[in-house]
Amino acid sequence: MIERIQVRNFILVDELEMEFTPGFNVLSGETGAGKSILVGALSVLFGGKGGPDLVRTGADEAVVAGEFLVRGHEECREWLASRGIEPEEDIVLVRRTLKTSGRGTIYMQNTPVTRSDLEEFTGFLLDLHSQHEHQSLFHESTHRRLLDRYAGIEDRVRAFGDSFNRLTELQERLKELADRERDRVRETEMLQFAIREIEQAAIRPGEREELESERTRMNQYERLAAHVETLARLFEDNDEGPTLPLLLKQARHELGGAARLDPALTGDSSRLDSLYYELEDLGQAVISYRETLVYDPARLDLIEERLAALRDLQRKYGETEEAILRYAEEAAETLDTLRAAGENRDSIQQQIHLLEQEIGREARAIHAERAAAAEKLQQRISTVLGELAMGKADFVVLVESRTSETGRLLCGLHGADRVQFLISTNAGEPVRPLSQVASGGEISRVMLAIKTVLAGNDELRCLVFDEIDTGIGGRVALALASHLRFLADHTQVICITHLATIAVRADNHIAVEKSALHDHTMISVRSLAGDDRTTEIARMLSGEGEESYSLEHARALLGRYQREANGKDQ
Repeated sequence: MIERIQVRNFILVDELEMEFTPGFNVLSGETGAGKSILVGALSVLFGGKGGPDLVRTGADEAVVAGEFLVRGHEECREWLASRGIEPEEDIVLVRRTLKTSGRGTIYMQNTPVTRSDLEEFTGFLLDLHSQHEHQSLFHESTHRRLLDRYAGIEDRVRAFGDSFNRLTELQERLKELADRERDRVRETEMLQFAIREIEQAAIRPGEREELESERTRMNQYERLAAHVETLARLFEDNDEGPTLPLLLKQARHELGGAARLDPALTGDSSRLDSLYYELEDLGQAVISYRETLVYDPARLDLIEERLAALRDLQRKYGETEEAILRYAEEAAETLDTLRAAGENRDSIQQQIHLLEQEIGREARAIHAERAAAAEKLQQRISTVLGELAMGKADFVVLVESRTSETGRLLCGLHGADRVQFLISTNAGEPVRPLSQVASGGEISRVMLAIKTVLAGNDELRCLVFDEIDTGIGGRVALALASHLRFLADHTQVICITHLATIAVRADNHIAVEKSALHDHTMISVRSLAGDDRTTEIARMLSGEGEESYSLEHARALLGRYQREANGKDQ
């Protein structure tokens, strides 16, 4: 609900403040007193259009501010939290500035917002009915929501929306997989080729280094063989002189004899023994190595071919044998994933098929509930409209299933139905959308009828009615007042009226007055109570607030409805 509004430099308003209470708030005043200007200020505060032409002459800017109570409205609070706006003691302060320069500002708490943000926020809390402005009743989404609320299927429709979102996600995933299918096939073929090529190559870690070493030996065969042959001769018996083992053996014999004579040489003798045996082993190794030295041109060609093959693999898959083998392992894992993607696509197609069948069944069930509820709702609304001087109106709640040319249901987030509120205000005229037929006052009465039927089930915390009593009086005015009072027991109602039968039922009565001082016209407001309220009711009854009979009538009406209110409270 809205608790307070402050207006400054708005058209004819210098500065004023209005406080609203829960229940029924009424604004009254002489014709031309400025009631419509205040409705315009409310419209601007609620997110309606506003421009430089609304700034009071001589001022640079107009300001409209309001305090909104959001306690217990979870959807509204979630919206605020998503934008980092924190209510203070459940109150959100909205301040909108209109400048003559054309650049205005809107703040919620200390956060700047756009006009569409403001309109969305206030849409959670209230509805204003005045000259076709800011009226949710013109939107088919509102018609569908109101019918679902009346039918008691909001949770079911919400669950349907979850299923529909799930279907949309699956369809998008399937489309993504289909778009990637060509890439998947190409990537699969490339990976299969790579794995096959690496497996056929049968490489092993360190192979390239071994082959390069062998190739070096082959290319340096003559020089290597000469060195090895010379070295081998030093270990083998020959006619060229004593061998290294023989010389070392003699040295070992002499040092051993010396050590027996001088124990100080025992350590050196042991060292020479070790050296002798090491040299013997070295000689055997050199001779064995000489036997392996073979120059094989065919083997050299094979080595060059193998090294070329390894270089090709390294260029494609990795710089080392280990990297190539790792690439093959990772390629095999990726290949498994791609194969699983193909299997996943089949699974998704099956899920889509089953979910489409489930959604189709649920959409038909929701349609049946809506159609049954629509008939009852239009009858109840028509009954209330008859009490509000619209007895000739033909009100229809139309529920049509959307289908394709082949007859297949076309589902959306809330089902497959198009829900429309249609009306004809004159006998014999076809029903049409509300915005094409009804006047501002008629629209307000239609909304009042709907809200009366749905009282207690609506999340809107405030309804503002202007022109609702246009062209009515007598018993119809009494019925209108009764419905407004009933509605105010369930939500905050702000009503601009010229009928005393409505004003006497108010919980909070505010008078709108226009005055002139030194050629300066001003609009002001004051809260009425006691004799001031009696005088205003008398003025609304007869046009003269000071006439005794008018005052007596006003006191009688106020007393009557005060007694009714007291009886209701008890």
